[in-house]
Amino acid sequence: MTHSLLHQMASLGSMASSTLGLWRGTMVLTAAPQPPKALVLYEFEASPYCRAVREALTALHLDAEIRPCPQGGTRFRAEAQRLGGKLQFPMLVDHNAEKVMFESSAIIDHLFLTYGRMDTPSAYRSGTIKPLLSTLASAVRAGRGWKARPSRAPSKALHLWSFESSPYSRLVRERLCELELPYTLHNLGKENWKELGPAMRRILPNPYVPQPGGKRHAFWQKHGRVQLPYLEDPNQDTGLFESARIIEFLESSYAA
Repeated sequence: MTHSLLHQMASLGSMASSTLGLWRGTMVLTAAPQPPKALVLYEFEASPYCRAVREALTALHLDAEIRPCPQGGTRFRAEAQRLGGKLQFPMLVDHNAEKVMFESSAIIDHLFLTYGRMDTPSAYRSGTIKPLLSTLASAVRAGRGWKARPSRAPSKALHLWSFESSPYSRLVRERLCELELPYTLHNLGKENWKELGPAMRRILPNPYVPQPGGKRHAFWQKHGRVQLPYLEDPNQDTGLFESARIIEFLESSYAA
């Protein structure tokens, strides 16, 4: 089976995962100011509880430094245990509030209250249905983003522009997790309904111009388009669009 066909099949599976998750992590609810000190999230992509925290980060337009901690990983798990006293994920380190937090529901409440200045919306609260749907959504991906693979550590963390429910961005995040590659997650959720739809086929026929002053507008001014995922690797002075190209780059550059 060709790499192209495998990637298309993975993309379909990722779309199914987003659908089961009700496409949470698509829209920005409120654009919170970025905190002075970066939020640090120890997590792994396949966890439904980590997914819930990433959905909240997208809803708040918040960036975070990601420290992947997949099963069998050796790069950040010891660091997480030293900081938190146990291995439990997600684990959020918020230096602004001088907090180390576990439990997705507590982390989500903290993010909305501290940075969104609002109570956690009902769609982002833990309940009977949401955890089940999140678990099913993660199960669809058949364990991708769960186990560590041998890799070479980068000297500098990578940068990924993404939003949680983006099917193509998920494929890249899974690979970053498996290879234990640290990265800054720059969330670029949809800021209004006019932005719904793929980058090249949005709902409105007019040329797309993001809302001035927002993170998407800044990205558009720099790159001439808003297409995700987008990866920058400062170690190789490289910037890439298209999930298939990014994954190929990660494999050739960092897989051992």
